[in-house]
Amino acid sequence: MKFCSSCGSTVEFRVPPGDALPRHVCPTCSTVHYQNPKIVVGALAEWEDRILLCRRAIEPRLGMWTLPAGFMENEESTAQGAARETLEEACARIEVGPMYTLIDVPAISQVHIIYRARLLDLDFRPGEESLEVALFAEADIPWEQIAFRTIAMTLRHYFDDRRSGNWSFHTGCITAPPPAGGKPVPAG
Repeated sequence: MKFCSSCGSTVEFRVPPGDALPRHVCPTCSTVHYQNPKIVVGALAEWEDRILLCRRAIEPRLGMWTLPAGFMENEESTAQGAARETLEEACARIEVGPMYTLIDVPAISQVHIIYRARLLDLDFRPGEESLEVALFAEADIPWEQIAFRTIAMTLRHYFDDRRSGNWSFHTGCITAPPPAGGKPVPAG
C-alpha cells in the first residue's frame, strides 16, 4: 500500500500507538489501514452418493477441479457466501447444512470454511469462473487434479466420515507454502 484510501496521502509502515504490529498509517489523517486475512467460503454439495465439483476457468489452478468456493463478501454470513459462490460458480441451488471444515492457511493469510450442503435439483451448469461442472462419486474424484489442498483435505474427511457413519466438524491448518510449480498435492 502506498497511498491512504481516506485522503490520498503517502502512507508510512510503522507500529501505530496502542498497537503491537506494523501497519500502514497515514501521517496526514492518522488513518490506520488494517490488512487482515481473507475468508474463503464454499459448499460440499451432495446429490445421492455424488459431490458437485467445478473445473476452474480462472487462475490460480486454471483447469483443475474444486468445490464451489470463493471470497466472502461484506454484509453476508459465511453460509450465505457458500450458497452465493455455489450459485455463481455452478449455477446450482443448495440447502446449506452444517459447517464441515475450517482450515487455516496462514502462508497466504486465508481461512477456508466449507459447509455440507444438499443440491436442490440437477439444474446446474458452469458459471463464469468454471469450465465444467459435474457430479462425482468417490471412485471418480480426479484426485491428481484437485486445485487446492484445503479441498482435498475436505473431500478426504467427507469420504472417511461417510464410510464410518460418524460425521464430525473438522479443523486444520496448512502451514507449508504451496508446492513449487503450482502442482497439487496428491490426495493419498
